[in-house]
Amino acid sequence: MKLASLKGGRDGRLVVVSQDLAWYADAGAIAPTLQSALDDWDRAEPLLRGLAQSLEHGAVPRERFHEHEAASPLPRAYQWADGSAYVNHVALVRQARAADMPQSFWTDPLMYQGGSDGFLGPRDPIPLADEGFGCDMEGEIAVIVGDVPMGASREEGLAAIRLVMLCNDVSLRNLIPGEIGKGFGFFQSKPASAFSPVAVTPDALGEAWRDGRLHGALEVELNGAPLGCADAGIDMTFDFGTLIAHAARTRALGAGTIIGSGTVSNRGPDDGPGKTIAEGGVGYSCLAELRTVETLTAGAPKTPFMRRGDVVRIEMRDVRRHTLFGAIEQTVEAPG
Repeated sequence: MKLASLKGGRDGRLVVVSQDLAWYADAGAIAPTLQSALDDWDRAEPLLRGLAQSLEHGAVPRERFHEHEAASPLPRAYQWADGSAYVNHVALVRQARAADMPQSFWTDPLMYQGGSDGFLGPRDPIPLADEGFGCDMEGEIAVIVGDVPMGASREEGLAAIRLVMLCNDVSLRNLIPGEIGKGFGFFQSKPASAFSPVAVTPDALGEAWRDGRLHGALEVELNGAPLGCADAGIDMTFDFGTLIAHAARTRALGAGTIIGSGTVSNRGPDDGPGKTIAEGGVGYSCLAELRTVETLTAGAPKTPFMRRGDVVRIEMRDVRRHTLFGAIEQTVEAPG
């Protein structure tokens, strides 16, 4: 089952989307918003599935689904907690900052709580007040959970996953060192993120969803040129069940909490930094990794961070090259 929120009001309008993302049916009679459906999932989920089946059979009124009309599936959320499940990414970025890499990072997930009072739509521009901030994309996987009790196990965390989606976790890289140096985490360096046009139930992903991971190439493009196609199911040190259990260790998680994977990152064949796509590698899901590799191999980064007018696109396709979640496609612009 695939769900989306069409733009309208702060929380959007819930619709069920066909498997090929061509059509949608209004779900307002079941739940007006995705958050309301998540709050009453035991009742709403079977009704939404019935509507989805009717949509596939053409048995209900339907309209064309246009991704540019979609907000992020949850236009705002009660909680957005982003992990760093791909420790290879953490190691490379910290190396670029000349920061130590504690051994515990390989055994205990890293996680921060981001702003969730408003997310960018998947086709909304990225507002950038100052190009000197070092604007970067981060291609990620994210899940939306139902209620998770405090102290939940990994298995309970996996069972609580309701929906899977893609994420562009926008980062302002040049602001990060100063904030981290204060010892109190990200804030100004982490503006609003964006999520894919549709969120998908794990069962609808088939074999792509297994072991608490989404398997498949996460395609990241910058200005129409391939930047990365790392497999999200490879080199994920901590699966989503582990991330959810980590987040719930000392607090309960409310329905609608979003948990992110952190930047998808694959090691190179020699366990070293990966190579660019042009060099036969799988590339990178963010510019910071590319710049780190440039620094390691050439002594200094040569690729700039994003500037106004740059366009980033993030998407994942199935084995038949059909889009699974729709595309995040955003242009960097001055604040409007």
